Amino acid sequence: MLKITPIPALADNYIWLLQQGNEAVCIDPGDAAPVAGYLKAHGLVLCQIWITHHHADHTAGLPELIRQFPDCRVYANHDIPQATHTVGEGSRWPLWQSQVEVWHTPGHTQTHLSYLLQADEPARLFCGDTLFSAGCGRVFDGTPAQLFASLQRINRLPENTLLYPAHEYTAANLRFAAHIEPHNPEIFRLPRRR
Repeated sequence: MLKITPIPALADNYIWLLQQGNEAVCIDPGDAAPVAGYLKAHGLVLCQIWITHHHADHTAGLPELIRQFPDCRVYANHDIPQATHTVGEGSRWPLWQSQVEVWHTPGHTQTHLSYLLQADEPARLFCGDTLFSAGCGRVFDGTPAQLFASLQRINRLPENTLLYPAHEYTAANLRFAAHIEPHNPEIFRLPRRR
């Protein structure tokens, strides 16, 4: 049975860990220590790493995890030197009883990738810094038009698709939205600080 666990790291990152049996896959290891600690505590072997984009808070843990798990396959775009499998739009491979499909979702960065895991219902999208709860990623070397197109593509997924962003920005995003649109009834109101 597939288990998905968020591993908090750095100030507000989520490193997603997928596990089945004693095998594990991690996504965007910005810090090796919490991943290695979880793997050791649960007797897991890291078999794959998926990288959404090149920012250090998504890749800094790669060298140490590769050192500890030298047989681990690293799936990433061409701009990640540690990639053992260079992937891009449309790349696919089997994972356990599932299928992984890579989407090019530029905007946050030019080379940003998302990973769509299709096993059973619902599908799961590991979207890195493209989309967050109540917000989206900041544009660095991508463009606003690219980010909008990536968000529109994600929006076409079935409604029951589960989204796994790489940061926890929900409260900050909702405060910002309430500031910009204070009379929008769709925005959840957070309790005001005194």
